[in-house]
Amino acid sequence: MKSINPTREGLARFREELPKNTPVVMLNLLKFREKALYPSGTGFQDCSGRQAYRRYADIALEHLSAIGGKAIWMSKAMSSLIAPEGETWDEVLLVRYPSSEAFLKMLQVPEYLAATIHREASLEDSRLIATIEIFTEMA
Repeated sequence: MKSINPTREGLARFREELPKNTPVVMLNLLKFREKALYPSGTGFQDCSGRQAYRRYADIALEHLSAIGGKAIWMSKAMSSLIAPEGETWDEVLLVRYPSSEAFLKMLQVPEYLAATIHREASLEDSRLIATIEIFTEMA
């Protein structure tokens, strides 16, 4: 099933399950549309899904920095060794937030919310998985 935005149920689980005042790293799996799909009447010019996502990222990174977070890693997805047949992703992104509360606070900022039009237009499918650190190096 394709998913672009968090559901109310997903956000409720996020609030309940994540420990408070603990750093969170969000794993983003991104599959871009070939051509961005903006709602009619928005006035945004034609562009690729990647270009629309860049518009979103330029604004999101400012708000991420304002809450003490940062993008820590981005890469091109190449080959799925363990995945359902036909499931592919274009990019993988890791974003660190100082806490789940900080992430939720950012979701309430009007300028950030306005930028999500670009994210929604850009993505064909996505996953957003909240993680907390267990250890940093394997022996």
